[in-house]
Amino acid sequence: MDLRSKYLGLELENPFVPSSTPLSKSLASARQLEDAGAGALVMHSLFQEEIEANRAVDRSNIGAGDIFGGTRALATREEYLEQFKQLRAALGIPVIPSLNGSSRGDWVAFAAELEAAGAPALELNVYYVAADITEPADAVEQRVLDIFRAVAERVSVPIGVKLSPYFSSVGKLVTTLEASGAAGVSLFNRFYQPNIDLETLSITDSLELSSPADALLAMRWIAILHGRVALTLAATGGIHFAEDALKMLVCGADVTHLGSTLLANGPNQLSRIRNSTVKWLAGKGYESISQIRGSLSQINCADPGAFARGHYLRMLSDYKVR
Repeated sequence: MDLRSKYLGLELENPFVPSSTPLSKSLASARQLEDAGAGALVMHSLFQEEIEANRAVDRSNIGAGDIFGGTRALATREEYLEQFKQLRAALGIPVIPSLNGSSRGDWVAFAAELEAAGAPALELNVYYVAADITEPADAVEQRVLDIFRAVAERVSVPIGVKLSPYFSSVGKLVTTLEASGAAGVSLFNRFYQPNIDLETLSITDSLELSSPADALLAMRWIAILHGRVALTLAATGGIHFAEDALKMLVCGADVTHLGSTLLANGPNQLSRIRNSTVKWLAGKGYESISQIRGSLSQINCADPGAFARGHYLRMLSDYKVR
């Protein structure tokens, strides 16, 4: 079965790409992901705050034990750069660094160091909660564009932008990013939400893994965008099983990112998803994954309104109260 796919200008053996998770912090688990059939690997993110802290690191004291698995969390640009180099040398699949920021600043210059170290592409995760109630919507979108352009000015490798769904016009932002030179977008980033401890009356961290229901919003927007933009469309969030990945592919996704399902079920879950996808394709008589990609996108499906408002009234009317 031909599963070949393209992602950020890269030719991949298949569309199953582990997303930015702690699994890339371990060389052993990164190798397990490659052995399971990953088409590429997105590294865990290096954050703007970590880069700007600019803590001096004695490179002679950074050993593989520290970097892969070990004694401290990765928190400096030197450590991240060294880990990228080791992953790139150890793996036979593309390794894509990920930078996470919320404003412009000197931190974006680190992108050039990653390119010089051999990064074939970059993921830019603009994680910004618009908590200032005086900030207008266009300023929030402009922030994303400004950060992207600041990074793009410093590198020539393809850049994919990971977006949240919280924009007034997702489609317009994506087309503007494309016009500005973005090679792809990942839809959608999930914001982690604080929680409340009622016993201590304090705010607590709450890290919940995604569920397949979380994938539906990205599925809609990938279906809307497919055929209307030329950049790479990566689906992320809520893809746990082959069925979830296949739905994204028929809607037009170029690749499907896998995160929570690998954390919950281990690296071999990727192999199970890949094998089940091949089985489904063969059972339907397909010879290539390209035959299904975008077949149910908005511009190709029999009912384009299904991805807009069309089924809203019908779903509410048909719902049976138990």
